[in-house]
Amino acid sequence: MPKQVPVRNRPKTLNLFTSRLPITAVVSILHRMSGMLLFILIPVLIWSMQASLSSEASFAELGDMFQHWTLKLILIGLSWPFFHHLYAGLRHLGQDVHWMTTLNKARFSSRIVLVLGVCSMFIFAYYIW
Repeated sequence: MPKQVPVRNRPKTLNLFTSRLPITAVVSILHRMSGMLLFILIPVLIWSMQASLSSEASFAELGDMFQHWTLKLILIGLSWPFFHHLYAGLRHLGQDVHWMTTLNKARFSSRIVLVLGVCSMFIFAYYIW
């Protein structure tokens, strides 16, 4: 008699917008996305560094440009990927040394990463505004 294989109710499609991902997966995906965004912004950072170091007049011009409210909002919006990537990277380094590796601790550390990223963004917004 052939062996009965249990029927599994797996999703037919892997549409990430319809399935509910665990918090650990969300933090991991956001970590990768924030890393890509930070990598894409490297030329802008290099240009602003070069512009600030080329002369005193260009440094003052760049400083005046960073005082505009729209650029401050853009900086505040871009600070969240930076802080999230920082805290999620520290979380991953901790997991590499077997710290917070159980499921409940991993979920807790994922929530902490999200909260710290948002709190750091608000603190950064307070200081530059």
